[in-house]
Amino acid sequence: MLKSCCTYGTGVLSIVILIIGVALVLSQVFQNALYSRVKEEIVLKNGTDAFVAWKNPPPPVYMQFYFFNVTNPTEVMNGERPAVFEIGPYTYREFRPMEQVSFSENGTRVSAVNPKTYVFEPSMSVGPESDLIRTVNIPAVTAMEMFKHSRGMSIVISALLKSTNEALFMTHTVGELLWGYEDPFLKAIHVIHPEIDVNFGLFYKMNATDDGEYVFLTGEQNYKDFARVVEWRGESSLKWWSTDECNMINGTNAASFHPIITKKEILYMFSSDLCRSIYAQYEKDVSVLGIPAYRFVPPSEVFANLTLNPANAGFCVPAGNCLASGLLNVSVCKQGAPIIMSSPHFYQADEKFVNDVFGMKPKKEYHETVLDINPLTGILLRAAKRLQVNVYIEKIPVFSQTGNVQTLVFPVMYLNESVTIDEESAKKVRAVVTKGDVVVNIPFMLIGLGILIGIVFTVLMCCQRGPESTASERQPLLSSS
Repeated sequence: MLKSCCTYGTGVLSIVILIIGVALVLSQVFQNALYSRVKEEIVLKNGTDAFVAWKNPPPPVYMQFYFFNVTNPTEVMNGERPAVFEIGPYTYREFRPMEQVSFSENGTRVSAVNPKTYVFEPSMSVGPESDLIRTVNIPAVTAMEMFKHSRGMSIVISALLKSTNEALFMTHTVGELLWGYEDPFLKAIHVIHPEIDVNFGLFYKMNATDDGEYVFLTGEQNYKDFARVVEWRGESSLKWWSTDECNMINGTNAASFHPIITKKEILYMFSSDLCRSIYAQYEKDVSVLGIPAYRFVPPSEVFANLTLNPANAGFCVPAGNCLASGLLNVSVCKQGAPIIMSSPHFYQADEKFVNDVFGMKPKKEYHETVLDINPLTGILLRAAKRLQVNVYIEKIPVFSQTGNVQTLVFPVMYLNESVTIDEESAKKVRAVVTKGDVVVNIPFMLIGLGILIGIVFTVLMCCQRGPESTASERQPLLSSS
């Protein structure tokens, strides 16, 4: 009996192995079919869900601003360490539809502008827009830095600063600092230089406006080109930096990504806020509203200094003037204002900048930029873009307004632009992911079913056969003799 069972078992095992082999082949076929369908659907063209979501993103986007209020301005003027207190968030709902959408080159490219409108959300803010903030006098500092080497203009600027009672620090409301106010000092300069605007604001002229026309690839020819930016403001590259590599426009605008993302990929993004392209790498698996996602984050190398990342040499402006790790001098694209960008609280920056200002408390969970992306569809499920605006200040002897201040990268405010997929959109993504899981796992279900059938068949065949007969029992009942 044992020998017979083994015979049946061997036969069934051969069948099971055959089923497994066929299932493995089918799994690759099914996966390829799934990926082909996804590539067809995730294209920027009329009639696709991807185009609808790209043109008018349904999930709510929020922009939160956190200001650093200076608590010891007199001491700072005497050369002491600044102390700041974080105040925020001041939250705005952000609306960012694509407008003036136009397809070209047989549907392989699409151009559009992306105006952003900000609406204040009092219930999500620590106070009203009328809250007062004491911070660095950016218009005055900018003028002093621009004309510090011009003897004639420095005398004029110094006289104007005194006549308008300008100091190194100023106090304005949140609304004024963000959206603009008429500055007496700029108004005085405007008489001499009419091209200079009399208004100043960190986001002045940036509410209900766009930052220029973009040209995107639709993904029609290659799924990896989905929503990739190829032109901005009529140019295919930037002109601010000193190397071709640093002037490249790479990746998407960070609102969309191509489907079928792997953990080994480097995702590139172009940010007009930073005046450059950056990239992010896989960090870990996460789940957003029950949907699987890969978390991508910009590594420290993105803003590392020349020693740690030689590829960043082109971001040293003027050429050779390189900052320490964690900082980016964007004065070249901010009308000469001494603006330096970083992560909030100088996260991932040189420890010196954290120690220079009392009140800096960098924490990964609060100050890191993150992107949670569903790898099958490339849909952004959750994200937080976090950037800090800083001003370079120093003692300039020709200007008494600088007193004995230390040379500092002074934090002004930071923003957290965040989005989480809405429930209605999440249902659609979950449905796609579930169907994908079923399709990909059908072959493995067949493997399990084949093994189960094999085991049951073997057991049944062994149980149905009786015990082996003895030699005498196999003798005939009647003999012929």
